[in-house]
Formats: sequence, C-alpha cells, structure tokens
Amino acid sequence: MKITSIDDLHADGGWRTLSFLKVVTDEGIVGWSEFHEGTTTPGLTAVVRKLAMGLIGADPRDVSVISARLNAASRNAGGGIISQAIAAIENACLDVKAKALGIPVYALLGGAFRSRLPLYWSQCGTLRTRYPELFGTAPLRSLDDIVQLGKEVKASHYKALKTNVLLFADGTSSNYRPGFGNGAGHPALNLDGSTLAAITDLFAAFRQGAGPNVDLLLDLNFNFKPEGVRRIARELERFKLTWLELDLYEVKALSMLRQSTTTPIASLESIYGRRAMRPFLDEEAVDVAIIDPQWNGLLESMKMASLADSYEVNIAPHNFHGQLSTLMGAHMSAAVPNFRIMEFVVDEAPWTRDFLTEPLVIENGELLLPSSPGWGSDVNEEAVRARPSKALYQ
Repeated sequence: MKITSIDDLHADGGWRTLSFLKVVTDEGIVGWSEFHEGTTTPGLTAVVRKLAMGLIGADPRDVSVISARLNAASRNAGGGIISQAIAAIENACLDVKAKALGIPVYALLGGAFRSRLPLYWSQCGTLRTRYPELFGTAPLRSLDDIVQLGKEVKASHYKALKTNVLLFADGTSSNYRPGFGNGAGHPALNLDGSTLAAITDLFAAFRQGAGPNVDLLLDLNFNFKPEGVRRIARELERFKLTWLELDLYEVKALSMLRQSTTTPIASLESIYGRRAMRPFLDEEAVDVAIIDPQWNGLLESMKMASLADSYEVNIAPHNFHGQLSTLMGAHMSAAVPNFRIMEFVVDEAPWTRDFLTEPLVIENGELLLPSSPGWGSDVNEEAVRARPSKALYQ
C-alpha cells in the first residue's frame, strides 16, 4: 500500500475553522484526521503540506516509522506547530491502517477498557458569551442566566461542566482572557478582588442550577500568575471542584500550587511529548494530566498516558476541537486504563454535525464508542466543501 495524495480541507465551523487531513492510498483506502490552525498556530497548514510532500509513495501502515522520520527531520524545532503537523499526518495514517485491517483504531492500541465514555460539557457559558446567535440561545446577561444554564446541563445528563472566567456588567457578559493578550489584565496577569468575587459568584450560580450531583470544573488557561491561582483555588474549595485547570510551564510553581490547596489541579495540555511531561510528574505537580491526541498524535499520547499511569496519575483528553477530534480522543480514552473523563464541546454551529458520515452517539452524558473500522466515521466531503471557511485563523 502506498500514499498517493495528502490533502487538507477547511470548513466554516461557525465560531472557528474546522480543518481535516485526507490521506489517499493506491488501494482506495482513505484515512482522515482533524487539526486546527487558529490564532495560536498560524501557518500550521503550510507545515502540514510541507511535511506531507515527502510521504508520497510511503506505506501509511508504517505509522511509527513515518512519525519517527518526521520528528527526526524537525528535531531542532520540535513541539508546538511541528508536533501538531506530524500528529495530523500520524493520526490519518492510523485511520488507514485500522481500516486496512478491518478494526477500530482502539484495537490497534491494545483494545478498549470501556465502551461508554463519560463527558463533561466544556466551555459551558463561555461560547454563549461570545456567539449566542450561532446556537439559537439567548445571550448570557446575568448570574440568573448561569443558574438556568446549570439546570440545562443537569437536564442533559452530562456528568460535569467546565467553564472559564465569565464577568457580568451592565446586562452583558464577557470572557476574561488576558493570558491570550485580550483585554485588561495583560501582561501582568494579576488577580484583583473584584475578579475573585466574580469567579466565586459564578460558581455559586452554577452550583445552584446544576445541583449537587453535577461536577464543576474551572479552566483558567494562562490567565493568572501562580499567586492568583492559589487564591482562586482556596476560595473555590467550598465548591469541591473536580479540578481547577491551568496552563503553566514552571514545574515547581505548579507543584507548590498543588500542595497549597485541597482543590485538585489539572494541567499539561500545552506540554508536548513524554520528555516534557516527565518533570511535572517527578515533581507531583498535577492530579490529572491533560493530554491532547490531536496535538501530540495518538501514538505519543498513549505513551504519555502510560507514563502518567506509572506515577498513579489519571489522564483526560484535551478536546476543544471538532467532532472528528472527539472520536480520536475517544479511541485513546477507551484504550488507556487511567482515564478520568472526556472533554466535549456541546455548543457548536448546527451544520457541523453534517461533517461526519456517522454522527456521534451520546446517551445520558456518555459517548458510545463506535465499533466500525478506523475512527468509526469518515469526513463528509460534500458537507465540508459546501461550507468553505471564512478565515483560517480563528
């Protein structure tokens, strides 16, 4: 079997562009993966195309060989965009190999420990703050609306919800994001008393609406220094969060933060590969390791999960991406013993559901693992091409 072409497709995802990689073989088997070129990864598509040029004629079933070759050639600039580009190619080749064998991808990874995967509603309220018109929902204007959203999560049977820092003023809401260079607070990333009070009020409202049996999570991203995160963690201890999530590259600072609070700490989604991950595990810096199979590739992600397991740390897939990426994360989540819970973006533009040939099946807040070959679904090219992307960098 030989690769005859590797092409990228991009579609309007409503609030973002959804990107797919298509690997075509001389035996008619097509493999798919999802990747994402956003504002934090400009030029990713060009890197994917450049790396793909040298793979025409290669056997896509030699997934580890291809991955090792590409990583070796880009060793001086590993991680980041390079890692994501290699992952897109690797993941599509895994789809080809599994289809050639007539088995699901998770069977290539050793088999499934579970067939139902509990989900948490990710960016709950965050996306409705920015794009309510896309989802046919009313704008969030007050904490009363958060109470109602919590009730919606409960009624939808999701196991948990994760939100971000949402602020309310004058009948409007906003998402606090100084860590990404947006708005007040950049670049010092200090926490003030009013923001801390707003976070506390936000979680009181979510708890009121969702009730005691829906787990609560908060993602702070890069938006505060450790000193501020420590204050937030202590303030939120009363809500017994499943975890407080943040991105931090300083290992000891993250470890000290974890030791300072009873709130569990989740992190590492922005850490690429086992070598970069290991110091955080050595320093006992996290309760839950967040691993992104779209950014690392499934083969490396499985090795990262295995490394975490040797430290008695469970993992959760990072997945703020589209539905094909959700399937990719599901195969990893099913095949590792040390799984915690899956991230899932509920609020999506309705037409994006047409981008897969087989829709995701969700029952009682759990994703049902497909059993058909490959990922369990292909990309619907007709639907994707009918919704051309408006802009690549979103």
